[in-house]
Amino acid sequence: MSQSPAVSVLLPVFNGIRHLRAAVDSILGQTFADFEFIIIDDGSTDDSVAVLREYAQADSRIRLVSRPNKGLTVTLNEGVGMGSASLLARMDADDIALPQRLEKQTAYMREHLDCVLLGSAVTLIDPDGLPIRQMCSEQTHEEIDHAHLNRGWPIVHPAVMMRTAAVRQVGGYRDQYDTLEDLDLFLRLAEIGKLANLPDVLLKYRQHFSSVTHRRYEQQMKIRQAIFDETYTRRGIAAPPPIVAANSGPRHRYQQHRSWAWAALKAGNVGTARKHALATVRQAPWRGDSWKVLACALRGH
Repeated sequence: MSQSPAVSVLLPVFNGIRHLRAAVDSILGQTFADFEFIIIDDGSTDDSVAVLREYAQADSRIRLVSRPNKGLTVTLNEGVGMGSASLLARMDADDIALPQRLEKQTAYMREHLDCVLLGSAVTLIDPDGLPIRQMCSEQTHEEIDHAHLNRGWPIVHPAVMMRTAAVRQVGGYRDQYDTLEDLDLFLRLAEIGKLANLPDVLLKYRQHFSSVTHRRYEQQMKIRQAIFDETYTRRGIAAPPPIVAANSGPRHRYQQHRSWAWAALKAGNVGTARKHALATVRQAPWRGDSWKVLACALRGH
């Protein structure tokens, strides 16, 4: 590794023990090795710190910080401040980076100096790691920015590589938009440079069961609307209608299983679809749509 690494990889951790080793191993096993690995433990109460210390002792590229809990946005900005490389890659403690992720993203950023943020196609996986579907097909700046402005989801935060100077130039992550701090940052970065996605699948993005309460859901909708209001005002363009929540209550577990089953079936991941269709029926056998998704999953289409 060179004296000044080419990439700073930033991984915030809070009680991430279940999938932590897989996430860390996926970064340490990259084909591109010229990076520093900034890992900030944000006051975990599980065994995350012990595992991270083990890794830090074994690999000198790891810069481990462990301190009391301060929240994700503060932790991300702390990591941005620590980065010594010109490129900053994000990672989360429950996802898996494919081996060539850093190599391919670094090559693109070196060839496209106007690009300030680069994502990739990703594969959504279920809590146990089974594939659900692929997403983030938008590739050009125009496609990505349009999707962001129209409430789409064209870039996954733990799949991005950004120019460290650009992130600092726009002020980093903003705490007032906590829970959607990535969307706010991406919209501001799009105003000083280009955004792009590589067509390659470079991350397995793990999905989890929602535990968002009615109050928290409403708060997230207000934050999203505030981000859009500010962005449209800042850009001097007409604002869209306010966001109307289709379902303001917490999502039941069977609804999440059903959603994953349909998505997996549409993507051709029949085994995943059957698993979640069966779980849907077990948890909501009185509902006709539970049996419908099971029948389609067993049929395979």
